[in-house]
Amino acid sequence: MKKFTLLFLITIVFSCKSKGQDKEKTKTYPVTKTEAQWKAELSDMEYYVLREAGTERAFSSPLNDEHREGTFLCAACNTPLFKSENKFDSGTGWPSFDQEIKGNVAFSTDYDLGYARTEEHCATCGGHLGHVFNDGPKNTTGKRHCINGVALNFKPSSN
Repeated sequence: MKKFTLLFLITIVFSCKSKGQDKEKTKTYPVTKTEAQWKAELSDMEYYVLREAGTERAFSSPLNDEHREGTFLCAACNTPLFKSENKFDSGTGWPSFDQEIKGNVAFSTDYDLGYARTEEHCATCGGHLGHVFNDGPKNTTGKRHCINGVALNFKPSSN
């Protein structure tokens, strides 16, 4: 009985969501649409990642191998999020950047895996982009913005 009670208490502690976790979902953004509007405008995979905080399969995005000069935009609202000069090959299978375009990316904390991670959102529409980790290039910021390629569109520089 003691083992059952302990297991029950552990389950309760790790499954409870705090109100802080819902802040990003209730926050209002400059671009807001109904879920029906988002579903009509986004592909199924874009909707899954951007609106349901899903994750695309590693090594599935063509943007992982995008090496031209340009800007990576939010796939939902076209806000500029990352510059190509800040992209690097992390070997993880997702487009990775050592920094964001300041002011265009918002951050929150998620506990979906049972521990705290820094989640990234488009600051204009609230779309889920990915997560930021502290294992990026030491010679720059030390950050690795691990971003779902399906959450991005690429706009080449007009050189």
